[in-house]
Amino acid sequence: MENTLDLIEDNLDPATLAAELTHEHVADIAEALNEQEPETASEVIALLPLEQAVDVMDQPELDLSAEFVAALPAERVLALLSGMSADRAATLFRELEEPARSNLLARLDPETAASLKKLLSYPSHSAGSIMTTEFVSVPSTWSVEHTLRHIRQVERTRETVYAIYVLDPEKRTLVQAVGLRRLISADLHAPVLSAARGSRPVTVSPFTDREEVARLISKYNLLAVPVVDEMGYVLGIVTFDDVIDAILEESTEDVQKFGGMEALDEPYMEIGFGKMIKKRAGWLCALFVSEMLTASAMQHFETELEKAIVLTLFIPLIMSSGGNSGSQATSLLIRALALREIRLGDWWRVALRELPTGLTLGAILGVVGVLRITAWQLLGFYDYGVHWPLIAATVGAALVGIVTFGSLSGSMLPFLLQRIGFDPASASAPFVATLVDVTGLVIYFSVAILILQGTLL
Repeated sequence: MENTLDLIEDNLDPATLAAELTHEHVADIAEALNEQEPETASEVIALLPLEQAVDVMDQPELDLSAEFVAALPAERVLALLSGMSADRAATLFRELEEPARSNLLARLDPETAASLKKLLSYPSHSAGSIMTTEFVSVPSTWSVEHTLRHIRQVERTRETVYAIYVLDPEKRTLVQAVGLRRLISADLHAPVLSAARGSRPVTVSPFTDREEVARLISKYNLLAVPVVDEMGYVLGIVTFDDVIDAILEESTEDVQKFGGMEALDEPYMEIGFGKMIKKRAGWLCALFVSEMLTASAMQHFETELEKAIVLTLFIPLIMSSGGNSGSQATSLLIRALALREIRLGDWWRVALRELPTGLTLGAILGVVGVLRITAWQLLGFYDYGVHWPLIAATVGAALVGIVTFGSLSGSMLPFLLQRIGFDPASASAPFVATLVDVTGLVIYFSVAILILQGTLL
C-alpha cells in the first residue's frame, strides 16, 4: 500500500484525496481514512462513488465513530446504511448516541430499520450481535436449477452465497444447509435437498457467545453458521470473517487484561488521556493495595529478619519464582477454557495435574538455588556464614513450596472467576503475582523458622 501511505503524508485536500483513493483497494482506503481526522475522512467518504463508499464502510478495519458519522450529510448516511451489510450497520449504530440514533432510525426504510433494531437488541459478544440478516434461503420444494438461478439474481444483495439454507415451505423453519460447491455439482433437475449432506445442520442461538460460535465454525470447518430461534426460524447467519473480527477483538481484550488493566474499546492512539488513566488507574490501585499485604507479611516476620538479615537477599528470588509459576499456569488455563479444551467441572483434574507439576518445577528451581548458594560460598564470591548449608536448604525447600502453591493457585483462579461469573482473563499475570508474593513470603519465613530454629533464629 505504498501509494496510499504517500497520499497521507502529502496531506492532500479531501477532493484530491478522494479522487486518488478511488483507484485503491477498499481495505487500503479504510486504512488511509483511519489516518485522517474524522471530518476529513467523512468528506472523502461523501465524495467517493456510493457503491465504493459502501464497500469501504463495510470494512471492519475502518474505525467508525460517532464523530465520523456526524460529519457526514444525513442523506449520505442513509444511503450508506441502506447499502451496508446489516451487521456492519449495527456496529455503526452502536457508536451513535441519542438523539442521533433515533433520528436516523426514523428516516431509514422500514426493512432496514427493523433489521437494525433486531440486531441492536442482542447483547454484545453474542451471535445475534454479529450476525447478518442477508443470506440466501430457498424452500425445500425447489430444484437445484431453480436455486442456482435464484442465487444469480440475489448474490449482490447477500453477504455470502457459499451457504444456502433450505427452509420448510410452510413453516419457514430450517431444514438443511447446502454448500455452493455441492449445489453446482448436483443434477440440475434434482430437488435442492439432494445436494445436502445427511447430517443435521449446525446452528446456534442468537444468545450464544461469539467465542463458542468461532469454536463451532472451526470444529465443523464452516463458512457460516445459521442463527435460529427456539422455533427453528433462521434469524441470520454468522460468517467466518465476522468471527475472525470478533476473535481479534476478544484476543485484544484478553491481552490487555493479562497486563492488569481494563480492556480498551478504542485504538491506543485515539483513546483520550483521561480515559486511558481511568482504564489503568483502577487496576494499578487494586494491585498496589494488594501489595501492601506484602509489607504487612514482612513486618510480621520483622524479628526473624533482624536475626538473619541474610534471608532478605533471597526475597526477590523467592517472590519472582512463585509469581512466574502462577502466571504460567494461569495463562495455560485461560487459553484452555477459552478453547473449551477443559470445562468448569474439570478443576479437580487440573489440580491433580498441577500438584505434581508444581512440585517438580519447584524441586528443579530448589536444586538450582542450592547449587547457586553452594557455589558462591565455596568459590568465595559471598560468605553466607557458618550456617550456609541450612540457608541453602531453607531456600531450596521454600522454592518447592512456593512454586507448588503458585502453580495450584494460578490454575484454580480462572476456574473460580468463571464460576462466579467473571471473565477468566481477569486473572491477569500481575494479579496472580501479587497473590503469590504475599503467600510466598509467609511460606519462605515459615520454612526458615522450621530449619533455622536454634541457629540463626
